[in-house]
Amino acid sequence: MSLKEILPGRLGFGTAPLGNMFRAIPDEEALATVEAAWGQGIRYYDTAPFYGAGLAEESLGKVLSVKPRDSYVLSTKVGRVILDEPETAVRELGEKGGIFEHGNPNKMLHEWTAEATERSIEDSLKRLGVDRLDIVWVHDVSQDFHGDLWLQKFEEARTGAFRVLSRLRDGGVIKAWGLGVNRTEPIELTLALDEPQPDGFLLAGRYTLLDHEHALQRLLPMAQEQNVGMVVGGPYSSGILAGGAHFEYQQAPPEIIERVRKLKALAEKHGVGIKAAALQFSLAHPVAAAAVPGATRPSRIAEDVAALNEAVPAAFWHDLRASGLVNPAAPLPNGA
Repeated sequence: MSLKEILPGRLGFGTAPLGNMFRAIPDEEALATVEAAWGQGIRYYDTAPFYGAGLAEESLGKVLSVKPRDSYVLSTKVGRVILDEPETAVRELGEKGGIFEHGNPNKMLHEWTAEATERSIEDSLKRLGVDRLDIVWVHDVSQDFHGDLWLQKFEEARTGAFRVLSRLRDGGVIKAWGLGVNRTEPIELTLALDEPQPDGFLLAGRYTLLDHEHALQRLLPMAQEQNVGMVVGGPYSSGILAGGAHFEYQQAPPEIIERVRKLKALAEKHGVGIKAAALQFSLAHPVAAAAVPGATRPSRIAEDVAALNEAVPAAFWHDLRASGLVNPAAPLPNGA
């Protein structure tokens, strides 16, 4: 079954911000945001143990666990096991260091073995308060590892998580599995394997208005040929395309700020919202099945729905390509 057959719509809800990403979020605000997503008709929710060391799953579960389970699609991730004991050392998370400093204090293990995968799924089900998952992503298998080490971690995932998730899918326990990463290389490597094969992937930040060159070169042609779908994570590039100040989990550098300024000027010229341009661009590729922007305020959900449905004139897309701000090979909405 393809991702497009599994997912209930083009817009989902990404819950990384519910892990207290960048700031401490009052519980009532977090729960109201999930309820707002439900009220706006969103029925695909993506989460992960990594988001606030289980906090995002706990918050999401408080809302979804009382909804009819057959009425929504739920995905989470494996690769981090959350322990009951507190973390006493500084967490080494590379570019993601510090973004969940306001989350739960629990210690996290970075493991992609079969045993860790099964434990992670069991723990996620408890935090979410549900009896099953629809999609499971192998999380950040390339994150923060360099040289031969990331290949060792990938091999751990290939012989561990990949095989466990393939067995669960083939047995009907889950509907699909894939990689949830912000690097294209591990997905390309996985698609080149003879076994086991994923159903799709969640690619965060690598197919946006600001960063899509690498994905277009190799990954997306491979995925299209193999009929493997993509969920677009971070379509607003950590918030800089939605009025925020972050890009790649850090303060945006001057060159990115300047590029965003040019994109906004072009959008304003055509009376187009920058969020609409960003979201619809990411979804225009044939491989894209859905996008999962995150939010921590209920009002942001309505903005995302409006951005998805905004009528963007073909002239904007033509000017966008002519401006050189996007790769000329990138598909644009409505055949522009």
